[in-house]
Amino acid sequence: IHQDAEGYTLEVEMPGVPKSGVEVTFEDGKLALVGRREHGAGESCTYRESSDADYRRVFDLDPTIDTARIEAAIEQGLLTVRLPRAEAAKPRRITVA
Repeated sequence: IHQDAEGYTLEVEMPGVPKSGVEVTFEDGKLALVGRREHGAGESCTYRESSDADYRRVFDLDPTIDTARIEAAIEQGLLTVRLPRAEAAKPRRITVA
C-alpha cells in the first residue's frame, strides 16, 4: 500500500490469475479483492508447480476515499487498485487576506 497526496495505491501479487479471474468490489465501507486461478478442467499434466487457488483480501477504507473514482487494473500478475482521495479531503493552502 502506497500513499501520496492524491490518495492510496494497493498493489497485490496474483500470479497466474487472468483478468477474467479478478473481482474488485466495494460495499459497506469495505474493498474486497478476489482472484481465481484455475487450470484447465480435465487437462492432463505430468507435473505442475502451482495448483488452483483463490485469493481474497478485504480492506476497510478510509472515509476520505472517493469510492466513485476507484480504478483497478491487472498486468502480468500484479493487480493495481487506485484509491483517490475526495477533493474535500485533500490538503490545500489557504490564502491569508
